Amino acid sequence: MHPGLIGHDARRYRHARQLIPGRKLPRYGPEGQAAVSSNGIPQVLRFLRSLNGGMTQEQLAQQLSVSTSLIAKFETGRQIPMPDTADHIDQVFSSAPLIKELSENARKSIPPDWFRALPELEQEASAIRRYECQIIPGLLQTEAYARAILHSGLLTPAKADEYLALRMTRQAAVFEREEPPVCQFIIDEDGLRRGDPVIMREQLEHIAEMSTRSRVLVQVAPVSAGLHPGQNGPFMLASMAETGGTVGYVDDQLEGRLVTDPKRVATLEQAWQALSGVALPRDQSRDMILKLVKEL
Repeated sequence: MHPGLIGHDARRYRHARQLIPGRKLPRYGPEGQAAVSSNGIPQVLRFLRSLNGGMTQEQLAQQLSVSTSLIAKFETGRQIPMPDTADHIDQVFSSAPLIKELSENARKSIPPDWFRALPELEQEASAIRRYECQIIPGLLQTEAYARAILHSGLLTPAKADEYLALRMTRQAAVFEREEPPVCQFIIDEDGLRRGDPVIMREQLEHIAEMSTRSRVLVQVAPVSAGLHPGQNGPFMLASMAETGGTVGYVDDQLEGRLVTDPKRVATLEQAWQALSGVALPRDQSRDMILKLVKEL
């Protein structure tokens, strides 16, 4: 029996194992170490609340200093607790490392079609920092530029059009919110110079216009800056309003993936700081973008 459940009806704990069809709750050895971990977070959270005097979602949210809606998302499988939140939940229920390990394993097994990480992050973030080295960030792309990018790859025309619609929807979800997130973009100068001249003229004018918004900061990393850490690839850092934590997102040729491990997020933070050091200030960046428009 897990030490955090001492004093509770052992039969209820055994019954909880049957709540998750095809899954198991972690079985604990003498030192309370989990021998088996699998994703059953919604059922386990509800069970733990019932063991603690029928604690409500509101009461748990208060103890975690998060919103009740976030607890509801955990219990409906719409969101997985971040590492620091999982630790806090385990502290509340004296269940360590139950929730932490369930969360880690759940995140590892997330299928891309089920968990659309990037739109999810963008819609729930209070602040977004995005770096791109070869192309314009998706949130700043015009429809014409986005269409050209998507149709220039290996996607079928139908799939490219589907992704285009999703990209435009992502932009609306971020910028047309009642309280949009603070968005900061750093773009390599090379990315501003690549593309069809007609499309790029409209695209650069759009970036210049977006950069005048109070919650949008666009900076350019000029070619004169030389080599810098950002050239290892594009990435994003999202500050989450619900938890107060920061989540990373990186892209490669095969897929985009979440970065939640604190050490890896810290590495992305360091890369961002380095990029901020070589990027031009806001006004100089806008001047460069407008200069590039005149050159087209």
